[in-house]
Amino acid sequence: MGVLVLPPAAEPVVGWERNHNPSARLEVQLVMGNGVREGPVDFPKDVEPVTAAHLPAEDNQEKKKVLNSLMSGALAGAVAKTAVAPLDRTKIMFQVSSKRFSAKEAYRLIYRTYLNEGFWSLWRGNSATMVRVIPYAAIQFCAHEEYKQLLGSYYGFQGKYSSIVHVFIRISREEGLKTLYRGFTPTILGVIPYAGLSFFTYETLKKVHADHSGKAQPSPPERLLFGACAGLIGQSASYPLDVVRRRMQTAGVLGHTYSSILLTMQEIVREEGLIRGLYKGLSMNWVKGPIAVGISFTTFDLTQILLRKLQGGAGVER
Repeated sequence: MGVLVLPPAAEPVVGWERNHNPSARLEVQLVMGNGVREGPVDFPKDVEPVTAAHLPAEDNQEKKKVLNSLMSGALAGAVAKTAVAPLDRTKIMFQVSSKRFSAKEAYRLIYRTYLNEGFWSLWRGNSATMVRVIPYAAIQFCAHEEYKQLLGSYYGFQGKYSSIVHVFIRISREEGLKTLYRGFTPTILGVIPYAGLSFFTYETLKKVHADHSGKAQPSPPERLLFGACAGLIGQSASYPLDVVRRRMQTAGVLGHTYSSILLTMQEIVREEGLIRGLYKGLSMNWVKGPIAVGISFTTFDLTQILLRKLQGGAGVER
């Protein structure tokens, strides 16, 4: 049986030799038996120790990612809501009244508004919508992106108010600050199925598309189609709560008193019926909703991709 002997005069010699070589070279000299053997060991040049200097760069990347999501979400919400503002305004006017809804009546209302008050009157109240939608959409999309990564998966009435500031002042003075939060509960309850189903449907369609087509990313028209399907399902599921929310929010203006969600639902069903009451304007929502959600998701995705390319991160796709 051989024995490894390291005489005192020939102890292992360890040295680094760079000699303008990008790779580090380690040489070990061992006296084995009656000979000396050198064992060169090369270390790859791309292996570097992990130091604290890398951490700030990772933090900056994460901050950029969150900021990109916030900016993309804000733009997506603003573009989508502005695109369908005339239809949204018309739908709301039917929701808060006891008038029977039909596509013919909706068209007449839009046409009369255009003739009597001009083209831009169809967007009246859109500035108030932007104040609400921009932060909401920014937070919603950003939260979705963060949770997806974390989990590892996949208003204004015509002629009544002159500006959003006037709305806050007048309502606070005449009806109290509490009135500004009327309809808050049905809003929260409605957001859960709407946002949940919308994001789930959109991401699922993208995944199925990738599996069947072999393409990592869908094209803009395909994104619009997937977003439209997501909007159709999400808005249909939460629509009755949307009607209840509008009634509670406009109760003071229209001379009604609604004390709770259930009592509001009961009164609407009693006076107008289940389908004609709680689902009033749903057919218009089937036109408006898919368009808005499709534009929203597509705008968000394309803005995200554009921002990544501008920041030099074109190789990292969602």
